[in-house]
Amino acid sequence: MSSPKPLSLRSTVRLRSGYEMPLLGLGVFQNDECAPACLAALQCGYRHIDSARYYKNEAQVGQAVRESGIPREEIFVTSKIYHPEHGYESTLAAVQDSLDKFGCNYFDLYLIHSGLSGKEKRLETWRALIDARNAGKIKSIGVSNYGPQHIEEIRAAGLELPAVNQVELHPFCQQRPIVKYCKENGIVVQAYSPLVQGRLDEPVLVRLAAKYGKDAAQIAIRWSLQHGLVPLPKSAHPARILSNSQVFDFELSTEDMAAIDALDKGKEGAITWNPVDCL
Repeated sequence: MSSPKPLSLRSTVRLRSGYEMPLLGLGVFQNDECAPACLAALQCGYRHIDSARYYKNEAQVGQAVRESGIPREEIFVTSKIYHPEHGYESTLAAVQDSLDKFGCNYFDLYLIHSGLSGKEKRLETWRALIDARNAGKIKSIGVSNYGPQHIEEIRAAGLELPAVNQVELHPFCQQRPIVKYCKENGIVVQAYSPLVQGRLDEPVLVRLAAKYGKDAAQIAIRWSLQHGLVPLPKSAHPARILSNSQVFDFELSTEDMAAIDALDKGKEGAITWNPVDCL
């Protein structure tokens, strides 16, 4: 029996849709002029960029993809629909508007950004994403900030389950019930804010950074990868974008993984809106 292939920046995970998604992505929230960051990421080997309508930078992502010289099909691009636009017809219009801004004819992944619109609108939006996918405008569809109860609504409606659930997830907010549910149901978990928005002076992370000759951000990203998550670290600085990708030349020991696991504060550890319990 051969040993598993070591992870690399080009490693992918197969989604339930059958498509491959790179294991590490660049987040571009709060980066209105994100084309330089996207270009820097693509130049140092990233092939996954996470945007959203709310970020107002889909056009910048598209600009970077075109200017990179890398074939479109080699770059995995995500966008999301924000809850004020939820609904069947409004979602179809939003997807087309996103494509027009992005300047390409499909997204690799399109997510419902949160469940804040309520059950009826959530399901209408999901049906619209299924139809947009069937029309060739999206390759894979998923959700963000969904708790198990929201995904069970989709199942109860007789609709296909999401390929992805993107949630706030880092050593202090590990979302264990959501991760367990998603793994049991074949849903890949993406981790946003995996670097706790830079709040990485926790002594355990500092100690492990010194032990492995890495920085605390690299320790946090590696921890996420070893848990089978897809982290989406955000930065506008080329040097930081590069260093965040240099996480495939070491492996955290079982004991060190457990030490980071012990930092979990549950929902109290969240640093963003984290609306996973919304009605």
